[in-house]
Amino acid sequence: MPATNRRQLLLASAALALPLGALAQAKSPLPPLQVWKDPNCGCCKDWVSYLQADGFTVQVYDSGNTAVRRRLGLPERYGSCHTALIGGYVVEGHVNAREIRRLLADKPQALGLAVPGMPVGSPGMDGPDYGGRQDPYDVLLVQRDGTARIYQSYFKRS
Repeated sequence: MPATNRRQLLLASAALALPLGALAQAKSPLPPLQVWKDPNCGCCKDWVSYLQADGFTVQVYDSGNTAVRRRLGLPERYGSCHTALIGGYVVEGHVNAREIRRLLADKPQALGLAVPGMPVGSPGMDGPDYGGRQDPYDVLLVQRDGTARIYQSYFKRS
């Protein structure tokens, strides 16, 4: 086979392979994320918008989150202004989309993830009002026994 025909054949094969490779790398569909929050909380609304922009389908319940957090078994010390549930996992506070996706992919034996408090710079706490400030914080993997370990650190302390 002449070199020109061989090159054309290789290019055609590569063009056909690209869509198949892209399909293999496509994100699997995410389960819906349920969020319980105060109806007047602006940072909760910002967090929900952030997740929606990242491809999450979010169902919002403006009924507060304290009773739900308790019902789901998350200790108060990990509390924040909103509580979510996705794929059987609790997600408390301003958790990054990347860590939620990682949790769903890894499927650890755990209660879920938490970012206690409301750290400035975390998703939903990063609007213009904060002037670009980014406080260090940890995303915690909370175990079913109430203990936790660092799952991911952001803006690591020096």
